[in-house]
Amino acid sequence: MAKHALLNNVEHKDLKIATHHSESFGDNMMCVPLFPVEVRHAQAHYPILFVRDGEGQFQMVALLGFEQHENLFLRDQQWQAAYKPLLIEKGPFLIGRNPQAGNATLSIHIDLDDPRVNTEQGEALFLPHGGNSDYIENIANVLSTIHQSQSELRQFISVLERLELIESFVVDIELDGQGTHRLSGFFTLNEDKIKALDAETLGRLHQDGYLELVYMIVASMSQLRALVERKKARMAV
Repeated sequence: MAKHALLNNVEHKDLKIATHHSESFGDNMMCVPLFPVEVRHAQAHYPILFVRDGEGQFQMVALLGFEQHENLFLRDQQWQAAYKPLLIEKGPFLIGRNPQAGNATLSIHIDLDDPRVNTEQGEALFLPHGGNSDYIENIANVLSTIHQSQSELRQFISVLERLELIESFVVDIELDGQGTHRLSGFFTLNEDKIKALDAETLGRLHQDGYLELVYMIVASMSQLRALVERKKARMAV
């Protein structure tokens, strides 16, 4: 069970964070949510799809595997891609209100029950004399980006839904004598509908900064073949 605490350099001065990756850290996930700000980097490594969350709302995700608890980018405690999504990068931290400042200030919180949190090995959070380490400064930037990206994601998906560009996605994957695996429950962008958009709509998408995102998401589907090859290589071991 999570035990969230407001991070401070007195109570938590000796804490370290293990930064390798492991199933025990929850890294064995089939997909991870993405934000528009990271699509440019993510599309070079992962197929970008959409899923419905528990409330039925669309969420953009990077596909990491083809079945539950399968992350084909996780191997030997390393993340095998040059770009790690923000929600992976943030580790056991989250952003939240600071009750000591009247809940008006957003501050870094830490899940003290997360298995990455320890006092023996990993990245230190604070310098010997109490200042922030480079590691926690980077975490602060990651959390700030995630917080600022929430509304942008909702706006982007709202536009995609209004234009009816999101469609159900099902694909059968041949696994070299190991049978066929069907990937379902995901959604993608309808390329035919994108091509049929009129000039005014395309201009509005470009002006809002969404047209480039749309094309990068479509282009990311070329990574599906590479993900299949990862799956085959993993099965061959």
